[in-house]
Amino acid sequence: MRVFVTGASGWIGSALVPDLLEAGHEVVGLARSDASAEALAAAGADVRRGTIDDLDVLREEAAASDGVVHLAFKHDLAFTGNFDAAADADRRAVETFGDALADSGRPLVLASGTLLAATGRLATELDGHEPNLSRSEGLTKRWETAEYTLSLADRGVRSSVVRLPPTVHGDGDHGFMSTIVGVARETGFSGYIGDGANRWPATHRFDAARVFQLAVESAPAGSTLHAVAEEGVPIRAIAEVIGRHLDVPVQSTTPEHFGWIGHLLGVDGPASSALTRKLLGWESTGPGLIDDLEVGHYFQREAAPFR
Repeated sequence: MRVFVTGASGWIGSALVPDLLEAGHEVVGLARSDASAEALAAAGADVRRGTIDDLDVLREEAAASDGVVHLAFKHDLAFTGNFDAAADADRRAVETFGDALADSGRPLVLASGTLLAATGRLATELDGHEPNLSRSEGLTKRWETAEYTLSLADRGVRSSVVRLPPTVHGDGDHGFMSTIVGVARETGFSGYIGDGANRWPATHRFDAARVFQLAVESAPAGSTLHAVAEEGVPIRAIAEVIGRHLDVPVQSTTPEHFGWIGHLLGVDGPASSALTRKLLGWESTGPGLIDDLEVGHYFQREAAPFR
């Protein structure tokens, strides 16, 4: 297959591209910078310069490909106060892919998230398909884009949505775990909200990439998939590992202590991947989150928390 990948040099994309190439696929990666282009070329992928705002580029590459994996999202815009605009750009990109792939039977795989699919109970791939008033406007837009992607099955697109847990961990991670470590380092204590019993699902980066590969290769049209290795890791257990490695106290605190991620860190959002494992034959092989934290790479660099 010739697979067009957006976000190909990103956290998951840079793991997915080698997997696709090793499986014998041709990969074309979207690169918005010289550094991204160089990384993709070094990995063995073909490079198409552009961003997800370049809809003509997206249309051309989708039409020329046997499938599309859409990982890119304007995180820099979203996390500096304009999540709605980032979600709008994402929707335009997906609509462009949908139009280019209509009536072809070719796959379109979209990255989404598990966290608000259900709360306080184990979420499955069947959950999260109804409107949820607890979502912010930006998250509602992202949910609508995911549901739109699934609806493209009715237009002859082999569409699927891969929901990622809030932490896709590994060496080099600059996401939620890195941010939480940074907050603890900056404030002098490792915090959790309430009693810290709320749970987050987790997956190692390489395991998540494998789900995207299997999805573009074989997921049935209209599939919702969960790239979840661990159903739920208690936030207090995470805080305790961080406190031990940084040699700081561990204590309960408020959501505001964590800045922009505080409203998410208190969510109890365990998730299952049983249906995905059965459908794709996927099994996780990477380390669990606590084991990955214990290795110590999250504590070997000092980065200002992204708040």
